[in-house]
Amino acid sequence: MNRFRAWVLVAAAAAASVAAPAAGKGDAGKGKAVFQEQCGVCHHADRVDKKLGPGLKGLFRREKMGNGQKPTEANVRAKIDGGSTGMPAYKDMLSDAEKNDLIAYLKTL
Repeated sequence: MNRFRAWVLVAAAAAASVAAPAAGKGDAGKGKAVFQEQCGVCHHADRVDKKLGPGLKGLFRREKMGNGQKPTEANVRAKIDGGSTGMPAYKDMLSDAEKNDLIAYLKTL
């Protein structure tokens, strides 16, 4: 019975790692290119003042984002995926790897 439980736990962990995007695995250099192509039109990377959308300098050091949520990887990814008023949803426009890269870059701002 213990072997069966261990097998179930291993299988569940493997399934979870395939289903969920790998947080913290992005390449900030590639993420900068994604930002410049997709986000830079509306957001400043080097300032906090508003362009069309909020400036993103220091995003991950802020107490909260404009929607009141703490700027965690999950919350930032949800914002990227779902968009908001004036911001398109990028859920199907960016791959998981591109989103990982983008989040890695945003952490450097």
